[in-house]
Amino acid sequence: MNTSTAVLEHSVTGASASAAPTTARTPEPLLREALGLTLRAFRADKGVTLRELAGVARVSPGYLSELERGRKEVSSELLASVCHALDCSVSDVLIEAAGYMALPSMDEELAHTAPAASEL
Repeated sequence: MNTSTAVLEHSVTGASASAAPTTARTPEPLLREALGLTLRAFRADKGVTLRELAGVARVSPGYLSELERGRKEVSSELLASVCHALDCSVSDVLIEAAGYMALPSMDEELAHTAPAASEL
């Protein structure tokens, strides 16, 4: 038997339970955008041109460019092909992309927990 415990950041009481939190959260980046940034960074680190990578991965340079700019969703098969061409694993790319996605929420969290300059 599994037991789960939920932890709420804000208390939920009475009429305020249906109200939205007063602080606006910045929207998380889309996965396709984070993957695009990651693929571009991996390609740049390897010193490979877009055209060279496209040739090895067997995808058109235009489509690869769209992927890197976060305008197209990548299939798992195509992602595996591009990662193989970059000599890296899909898991490495996904972990790095997850880091890109976490940065805005970490910045927001740090802004709320960091002491003000006047408190230092």
